[in-house]
Amino acid sequence: MRLSLGSLSVQASVLSGLAAAGLAMTVNAGALAPSNHDGSHRRDTTQLVSRALLANVASDGPYQLTPERRALLNTIRYAEGTWKDGTDQGYQVMYGGGKFHDLSRHPETVVIKRYASAAAGAYQFLPATWKGVAKELDLETFEPKHQDQAALHLVQRRGALKEIDRSGLTKTAMARLAPEWASFPNISGRSAYGQPVKTHQELARFYSENLQSLRRQNRPA
Repeated sequence: MRLSLGSLSVQASVLSGLAAAGLAMTVNAGALAPSNHDGSHRRDTTQLVSRALLANVASDGPYQLTPERRALLNTIRYAEGTWKDGTDQGYQVMYGGGKFHDLSRHPETVVIKRYASAAAGAYQFLPATWKGVAKELDLETFEPKHQDQAALHLVQRRGALKEIDRSGLTKTAMARLAPEWASFPNISGRSAYGQPVKTHQELARFYSENLQSLRRQNRPA
C-alpha cells in the first residue's frame, strides 16, 4: 500500500500441518444446492478452503495461481496488515483496519489515521491504481479473485514475477515491489515512502513457511 496524503462464513479449525503459516478453513453455510424432487432446497455445508490456500487451480484471469504465487500474495497480505489468519476477511479491509462489505467495486473511502488514504482490499489498492489495473484486465468487480489477479499484474509490471517464479521471494524481488507496496523493503531495508516496513528476513520467513504449507496442501494424492 502506498499512502496518499491529501457469506455467511465461520472460521473453522486450523488445518493440521498448517499452523506455522496461520492458514485456516472457512465454512460456507449459505450456498444453495440443487433442488430436491419436492422443489425444496438443501443447504450445502461443504467446507470450502479460503483463498489463501488456493493454488494450482483454474485461474480467474491471465495469471495462474501456482503455490509460489499464492505464497507471494499471502506474504503481501501479511506485510500490508490484511492477512487476518488467512481468512477471506482480509479482502474487505480498508486502510486503518476498518471493513467494507460491497465487493462490487472499490470503496474509494478516504480514512484518516496517521495518514490519509483510500487504500482498500487484501493488497491495499489505491483507487487510481485499481481503476487502471481493472481496465487493463477487464475486471468488473472487487471480488477476491479479481483482487488476486490485479495484485499479480502489479507484480508483473514491476518486473518481479519471473524472479519469484524462478527463485522465490528474494531481496531483489522485494526491492522491485517496494515502490508498489510501502511495507516491502528496498535493497537497503527501507520503505520507498518512509513508512513502516517489514524486514527482508521476516518476509522471507513468512513466504518460505507459507510456500511449504501450500506445497503440502496441494501435493497430488
